[in-house]
Amino acid sequence: MSVLSQPHFHDEVAAVARLEAIVWPNGPVCPHCGNADPKRVYSIKGKTARPGLRTCAECRKQFTVKVGTVFEDSKVPLHKWFQAAHLLASSKKGFSAHQLHCVLEVTYRTAWFMMHRLREAMREGSLAPMGGVDGMPGASGTVEADETFIGREPGAPKKRAYHHKMKVLSLLDRESGQVRSVVVDDIKPETIRPIIEANIVKEASLYTDESSIYTKVGATFADHQMTAHGAKEYVRGIVHTNTIEGYFSVFKRGMKGVYQHCGKQHLHRYLAEFDFRYNHRIALGIHDPERTERALRGIVGKRLTYRDSLWR
Repeated sequence: MSVLSQPHFHDEVAAVARLEAIVWPNGPVCPHCGNADPKRVYSIKGKTARPGLRTCAECRKQFTVKVGTVFEDSKVPLHKWFQAAHLLASSKKGFSAHQLHCVLEVTYRTAWFMMHRLREAMREGSLAPMGGVDGMPGASGTVEADETFIGREPGAPKKRAYHHKMKVLSLLDRESGQVRSVVVDDIKPETIRPIIEANIVKEASLYTDESSIYTKVGATFADHQMTAHGAKEYVRGIVHTNTIEGYFSVFKRGMKGVYQHCGKQHLHRYLAEFDFRYNHRIALGIHDPERTERALRGIVGKRLTYRDSLWR
């Protein structure tokens, strides 16, 4: 049986019940006042009541499971949101807004905004430093760091020089298999160093290429190993950045082959999308349905208006 044959992909009542189970695993919580007492939250039923509509006896306000999430005020039926989330979470190289517009039969503008809302839900914003080993105090791991270039900076001429392109720095923890990416304005050592120091524990081993931007910051870690790509050296024992370059390969194929164009103001959300899928991939035991559910858990406490999605 296909995953998409499940009721919450087609029926609005089933979709509301499914999202409530994901967002409220311990029962309804009022997004207005935080009341979680099941005896003080009442369901509103009737022919004209929306599915899942409730009222809180504490603050006397009505709400549904969408209030206080990126789905708030959306006119798109919730079962279509489930379809969109599944398509985005299960497509390795992404799913374009134009494809979604055709599949869900919504306007292109609606599809574009839906995708950005889902990317916002996927934006995890983890602050835990990389390079540690869970359950082993004092133990350290290995983190690969590399930068890549894509597209063009706003207003840049149509030249192929890297400094006219948008810059991305990514860090990949070999032990956990997690990646973390950030858009940077330039790749100068003074720009890169604070990011690396804030995101990697000092006891970790840092593996990079021979770029001078990593020389000084690498000295602050327990170990710093480099491969000389300029001399055709890409692997030296366990020293390489091939893992993170594999991630870049998927990212660029998606950006060029599926999305084709991205403004710099949106790049951080596309990175969040590719980071999320990589960090919840099948190799880590996470399959499409669970990956979709994890993405939907991220909708809580986030809002994204159409105006904000255009410029931020």
